[in-house]
Amino acid sequence: MVKRIKQFGYSKKAAPYLFILPFMLSFLIFFLYPVISIVQMSFQSVLPGMVEYIGMENYRNLLNPTFFKAVKNSLAYTLITLAILIPVPMILACMINSRKMVGKTFFKSALFVPTLTSVVVAGIIFRLLFAESDGALMNQIIGVFGKSPVKWLRNGTTGFMVLIFLAFWRWVGINLLYFLSGLQSIPEEIYESADLDGVNTWQKFRYITVPMLRPITTYVLTISIYGGLAMFTESYMLWAGNSSPNDMGLTIVGYLYRAGWEQNNMGFGSSIGVFLLIVTLAFNAVQMYISNKKERA
Repeated sequence: MVKRIKQFGYSKKAAPYLFILPFMLSFLIFFLYPVISIVQMSFQSVLPGMVEYIGMENYRNLLNPTFFKAVKNSLAYTLITLAILIPVPMILACMINSRKMVGKTFFKSALFVPTLTSVVVAGIIFRLLFAESDGALMNQIIGVFGKSPVKWLRNGTTGFMVLIFLAFWRWVGINLLYFLSGLQSIPEEIYESADLDGVNTWQKFRYITVPMLRPITTYVLTISIYGGLAMFTESYMLWAGNSSPNDMGLTIVGYLYRAGWEQNNMGFGSSIGVFLLIVTLAFNAVQMYISNKKERA
């Protein structure tokens, strides 16, 4: 029996399946099974000690102002962070990768360190920095210019601005490293040939750097879309809970948490999760299609 097992393990036909077996098991147990369970629960009323099939009732209940506010906040957060966390790290990576740049190691470390900070710690720090008291750091800074203290986290515009600033501070470093790795894979001879042809810096960036970084950009775009739509902890810690004023910080995941855990309605929470899954897959499918179309062109 042991001999047969060894022969099976050394078989060229069986080896590929053995190598992918750990991934397949983890995928089936920790992803596919939960997704199927959530889809099933979204058609049920799951309350303590009671499970009842209610059809599309949970999805009909999604049509409420709070859900639309959460979707609006998540989409706005995702689009704004994409507009910032794609071009800014790319430009910073080009600057750091330049031969004329001094102190490359220092700037890479300084920009990457926030990535190592816990989201919980970062949220608490930003909540203290942008507190409404006169002694808060940001109110002291604007006080130097003669401005009155601002209730940053109680105003919709400034509160959302702080949330975006937190995302930028924490994630710009990791995206910077992705783009740096892509830049270092571009052959130097291409830039040298461009210099001989009299190509300026902007033209090299537009016609050489950006096209050559397309695979990295696609990857960063994909994880940024997922990160934006799945954002929850930052908002939760910034407002010290899931109840920001006028739900200005409520996201889709925050609404899922409110329905599933705070209100103990797992069926309705599951329908929110299914909606989020569909939206995330749709966003990534569209951007992958556009990226593949550009590569073929």
